[in-house]
Amino acid sequence: MQFERRFTTPETEIFAQLSYRKASSEIRNPDGTIVFSAQDIEVPEQFSQVATDILAQKYFRKAGVPAALKKVEENDVPSWLWRSVPDEKALGKLAEDARYTGETSAKQVFNRLVGTWTYWAWKGGYFTTEDDAKTYYDEMVFMLSLQMAAPNSPQWFNTGLHWAYGIDGPSQGHFYVDYQTGKMVRSKSSYEHPQPHACFIQSVNDDLVNEGGIMDLWVREARLFKYGSGTGSNFSRLRGSGESLSGGGKSSGLMSFLKIGDRAAGAIKSGGTTRRAAKMVTVDIDHPAIEESIDWKVVEEQKVAALVAGSKLAQKHMSEVMKACVEAADLDEEARYNPKQNKALKKAILAARGAMIPENYVQRVIQFAQQGFTEIAFKTYDTDWDSEAYLTVAGQNSNNSVRVTNDFLNAVLEDGDWELIRRTDGKVAEKISASDLWEKIAHAAWACADPGLQYDTTINEWHTCPAGGRINASNPCSEYMFLDDTACNLASLNLMQFRHEDGSFDIEAFEHAVRLWTITLETSVLMAQFPSREIAQGSYDYRTLGLGFANIGGLLMAAGYSYDSDEARALCGAISAVMTGRSYATSAELAGEVGAFPRYKENAKTMLQVMRNHRRAAYGSAEGYEGLSVLPVPLDHKNCPEAGLIEQAKKAWDEALELGEKHGYRNAQASVIAPTGTIGLVMDCDTTGIEPDFAIVKFKKLAGGGYFKIINRVVPEALTRLGYSESQIQDISRYAVGHGSLESCQAISMNALKDKGFTDALLAQLAGSLENAFDIKFAFNRYTLGDEFCKDTLGFTDAQLNDFNFNMLEAMGFSKDEIEAANLHVCGAMTLEGAPHLQDAHLPIFDCANVCGRIGKRFLSVSSHITMMAAAQPFISGAISKTINMPNNAAVSECGEAYMQSWKLGLKANALYRDGSKLSQPLSSALIEDEEEEQEEVQMSAAPQLVEKIVERIIRENDRQRLPDRRKGYTQKASVGGHKVYLRTGEYEDGRLGEIFIDMHKEGAAFRSLMNNFAIAVSIGLQYGVPLEEYVEAFTFTRFEPQGIVTGNDAIKMSTSILDYTFRELAISYLDRHDLGHVSADDLAMDTTGTGEAQSELMNRVTSRGFIRKQGLVVYSNDGSAAASAVAPTVTQTVTSEAVAETSLKPATGEQASLSQTASVAETIARPEASMANKVKEARMQGYEGESCPECQNFTLVRNGTCLKCNTCGSTTGCS
Repeated sequence: MQFERRFTTPETEIFAQLSYRKASSEIRNPDGTIVFSAQDIEVPEQFSQVATDILAQKYFRKAGVPAALKKVEENDVPSWLWRSVPDEKALGKLAEDARYTGETSAKQVFNRLVGTWTYWAWKGGYFTTEDDAKTYYDEMVFMLSLQMAAPNSPQWFNTGLHWAYGIDGPSQGHFYVDYQTGKMVRSKSSYEHPQPHACFIQSVNDDLVNEGGIMDLWVREARLFKYGSGTGSNFSRLRGSGESLSGGGKSSGLMSFLKIGDRAAGAIKSGGTTRRAAKMVTVDIDHPAIEESIDWKVVEEQKVAALVAGSKLAQKHMSEVMKACVEAADLDEEARYNPKQNKALKKAILAARGAMIPENYVQRVIQFAQQGFTEIAFKTYDTDWDSEAYLTVAGQNSNNSVRVTNDFLNAVLEDGDWELIRRTDGKVAEKISASDLWEKIAHAAWACADPGLQYDTTINEWHTCPAGGRINASNPCSEYMFLDDTACNLASLNLMQFRHEDGSFDIEAFEHAVRLWTITLETSVLMAQFPSREIAQGSYDYRTLGLGFANIGGLLMAAGYSYDSDEARALCGAISAVMTGRSYATSAELAGEVGAFPRYKENAKTMLQVMRNHRRAAYGSAEGYEGLSVLPVPLDHKNCPEAGLIEQAKKAWDEALELGEKHGYRNAQASVIAPTGTIGLVMDCDTTGIEPDFAIVKFKKLAGGGYFKIINRVVPEALTRLGYSESQIQDISRYAVGHGSLESCQAISMNALKDKGFTDALLAQLAGSLENAFDIKFAFNRYTLGDEFCKDTLGFTDAQLNDFNFNMLEAMGFSKDEIEAANLHVCGAMTLEGAPHLQDAHLPIFDCANVCGRIGKRFLSVSSHITMMAAAQPFISGAISKTINMPNNAAVSECGEAYMQSWKLGLKANALYRDGSKLSQPLSSALIEDEEEEQEEVQMSAAPQLVEKIVERIIRENDRQRLPDRRKGYTQKASVGGHKVYLRTGEYEDGRLGEIFIDMHKEGAAFRSLMNNFAIAVSIGLQYGVPLEEYVEAFTFTRFEPQGIVTGNDAIKMSTSILDYTFRELAISYLDRHDLGHVSADDLAMDTTGTGEAQSELMNRVTSRGFIRKQGLVVYSNDGSAAASAVAPTVTQTVTSEAVAETSLKPATGEQASLSQTASVAETIARPEASMANKVKEARMQGYEGESCPECQNFTLVRNGTCLKCNTCGSTTGCS
């Protein structure tokens, strides 16, 4: 093949045409310990510190690189492509420790990658002349250096070590098919043929121990996990529980083996790091164990919740029993252990019994106390992803998917039955409701983010090679879908690097890059070795590729288009069409020179049919598709902002079909859209894959450690394109990132601080802390200001300073409003909502996947994610790896609707992630807001149970007590018997009820007017002193229409009338009459641990600051508008219960000494835990997930397709 130069010139050596610089790299744990350090390394000029760190830590070869090399002559290869080996003679002259080093320059890495690709492409006959080979080498080095594209991580790890440095080792049990003879060969070397593939699909047979069976799969998976690759399998061939075995007896079933495989995968740390294995478990919708499979992770998450709650309750109550025994100093030795004589012990035993603590555990504590021990330690668990609680349960080492067919989905729509089929004889095992099964899928996705769905019929109707079998499974991230026992190597193009100076898309450069990278991926198939004979043969026979793109979110924002807009979807579709069309055209061109893939002939008819369907979609056709049940979303010619892309898309598919009909294709698949996790960081992509951006304010890493806040780099460009002036853009940016100091701050001024005793030296020290603070309250602490100043000048006590909930600014006399205004001034809003100059019409352009900042409310809808995927899917050979982000308050039905919409729009797969659906992921609603509510709440203990109720009738002779003009209260929306009711309350300053409003959603109805007037009459009575109890007794249980089921209220589920509902609600809220509700009061508490079914409503109800449900709290709100008052006690309880790590006993040296020691230990541990809570809060405010990276422990994990990636060290939880 012939190649032209677009980026380089032949006269100058390639690295002389590029700018490089010296840099250093350092990655630290949150505690400051160094994870990795490299000094005096060489990287391209434009590489950010994050890209430098990833390259140096992940991709530089750390050892075995010879300090002296020599070339190995090959007659059929140009001399500049000869491979290198260590020059033993030259090495012998060096000191022993200087003979072998590691890579220290990006030039070395780029040379070994591109040199190896060029070497094997030459041997495969892919270049017409030597000049074409040189052009290919230079252009590829240029693209890697300028971050225009990157291959998947196994290429960086493995490719070129043998070619560039002569590094080798014994075979690891791999195979390859010789490209010249077509014969299967067992590898004799570990690196001569590298393993560049990231994604694998493996088959599994219903056989226990033979090759290709269940236990053999765990071995094959282990071989892949060890080197950082991911694999997926469809386990539907395995028989269900209770099905007959050939030797007699019954099978233990699919789930028992899935649990074994999960445990095996969890024991293998991918790539030798602490990250878990990347694995996909797929089960067909008609499998007898499908219900158990769907609920697998739901049940396992419940086990985690039980472990966490149970262990902490046991530790709490057992400690109280021990304390009661030890502190009974006024009783003799025998009496203090007798609950009949020791009242404190009796109370502790009854409390433990009430919390379901096993009786023998309670007795055991008393026995230990009798033996002289004064302290009991009981191991507690937490919900951290890498904690022992999660390691104890099953199902945590894979993504789970269900394969659904069109027949099943139609049965759901028609509310029909669905048959589950036995695997042994093909007969019906059970007939169940399709709708009930669909509801189970939606609930599981809502509760624990699994399973995802794969649309089996759609996948196989777009299958290019059905003669080879059906597509049954996918890789862990769901973008690679092809035959079992095949592999795919990926590469992604950074779309932001393919633009003209005016911001328009550079179509010619993009197509040029697609052509080169298609050859690169094809060469990788030719040179690769594989972990099994079957995969080696399948990859040789079909030669599937995975070319994709990254940074579409950044491209759209920079161009001034909202991610959720017709223009954005049309642009994404057009780019996808050009990419895959040009890739297939290149594949057909190559087939004309070296031949089509070996199994093309038997699949030619169906493959050309698929190509014609792709072409019809590129032409924008709404009909005429061949063999498709669900029609794709065609390319939107009308709304595409770049007409040239539409024309080029049509041209690319014309050529792809024409050349394919003439020569066939070299590759059965050409493209996927992958998550681009680690390689996205190397390319400095703002967004990964097809994802939107996750934050408006980014945190740029500094070479010496630390971060500083910058506006997302595409925001100023977008604002310029929208017509804003330079000064306006600066004001908007400053609003988002803050000023970093209190200079010119009106709310908390420098003079105000000086009046309170701050010196110039202290203010200078404070300024340094404020510069990069995420919240102003974090800067005002004892560590910044010093204990002496805090105690002597400000007058704070040790107890206050040690309390991690202590708000120093509030204690100094500043109001909440002043603190918030200062926060915005210093730290910025981290959102563009409310920014000066910015027009409301332009806000959608800057919408992100999640709410931005502490005051942001906007985020992209569920539908926007799905429709963007639908715009690209008709032009992608494989599928798209993407997570559909959903807010915490999303309902179960919305999960089902999202899955159904995905099917109807022609997607091949989909995965949902509802915020907070994992116990290990803290709720964004609970952490974005960190204010403490003003202490207005009425603090009252729960009322004792009354044996006799006395109602005192008060006759008031004084005048009506009117409400304040600005009053508190709450609005409760509900539906009674299908009729909407809005109940609004008004309160006095002390929280007493003073008025109600009842509004019906029946405009103009007489009934609505009656309700209004009734509410006025009740309000007047309340203001004249009529007790609310009287109204409750008079009107509850009244019966008239409308009546029936109540929805929208967390405590009341049925009422006999509107009045019955109204006064039940008021009695529960203001009189603590939970006996009138249908849900236990305990279940409404913020610290209740349950299954999560009712959280969507509870987590988004903002209630009054008055006397509400005996809590006096503002419930968390997903939109960030409510304060997180409940966080403090919850964290405190967690900390103290985690103070002791394992069950142990400590002999007494004195009766009271150990108790005080325990208290001090709890205080000591509380402070680091508070720091951890702050780190989580900071991470959530930055747009991260709030979890720590399992490899480097930094809180910089972001959602990446269906996985997570760390923006600090580049680790991913999916395929490398």
